[in-house]
Amino acid sequence: MSKHSPVHAVTARRVTNGSVSLAVFEQGKADGETIVLVHGWPDTHELWNRIVPLLADDFRVVSYDSRGAGESTIPSRVQDYQLSALAGDLFAVIDAVSPGKPVHVLAHDWGSVETWEAVCEPGAEEKIASFSSISGPNLDHLGKWIRASASKRRFLGPAAQGIASAYTVLFQIPGLCTLPLRLWFSKHWPAFLGFFDGLDPRVVNTAPTIADDMVNGLKLYRANIRPSLGKPRDRYTDVPVQLILNKHDKAVRPVGYEDTEKWVSDLQRREIAAGHWSPFSHPGEVAEHARAFIASLRERRSEKQSS
Repeated sequence: MSKHSPVHAVTARRVTNGSVSLAVFEQGKADGETIVLVHGWPDTHELWNRIVPLLADDFRVVSYDSRGAGESTIPSRVQDYQLSALAGDLFAVIDAVSPGKPVHVLAHDWGSVETWEAVCEPGAEEKIASFSSISGPNLDHLGKWIRASASKRRFLGPAAQGIASAYTVLFQIPGLCTLPLRLWFSKHWPAFLGFFDGLDPRVVNTAPTIADDMVNGLKLYRANIRPSLGKPRDRYTDVPVQLILNKHDKAVRPVGYEDTEKWVSDLQRREIAAGHWSPFSHPGEVAEHARAFIASLRERRSEKQSS
């Protein structure tokens, strides 16, 4: 890949999943392997603006606005933001952009949470060749880990994650956060991330829809946090998974992944000295970890075929 990647043309399209229409964007090498990028709260596909150019020379790069964000449909009901629906959106995008051929997925925050839901579905490996996860746990795994830690009287890890996730309690209360998000946070988001994450505010990409995205995205928390943590399921996957762990993440503590090997048959871990929004602050490292992981799987397949 050249040091200064050329600007790649963007092809926009719509993909439907039931009543939801998703805004999908394609760039990069038309005949390359496909990598799908999935954003979290309160972002849109623009989260990946600094990473796409680093991948587009070698991959067909697909990103999309999740339901409730950006240019995609905004469902009004909380239940329409359940993880099963979000995973269905991801599968719909995959089927549309790469029918019959599995794709790689790189996902952050709630995008990672919903991809975890997808990769733990039966037959997921037929659609997803690999999953690089950033700062978004499988909520069932997290719930199981909290319960197991409590049963062993190991409270420090869950306490650390509980403190980090305290804001999600506020997000559960309808109306409580709407005005602060609309009137202050949406207007000062880059500056807030500079304070919260220690990054340069100038690297933060925000969509014109950020105020609506912040408020609509609260339904993700209300639809999924309590059900998943309250009654966690046994969720396994054979899709190769790479955990890209942000060492200084104040929202998702790395300790919450300590027993992920129990659920994932093929797991790798990588660390970045970054806060929660590493796609903004450390795009080169994120892209390189995704690229290296895919290359290692390709090499493994080649060795298996030649043996």
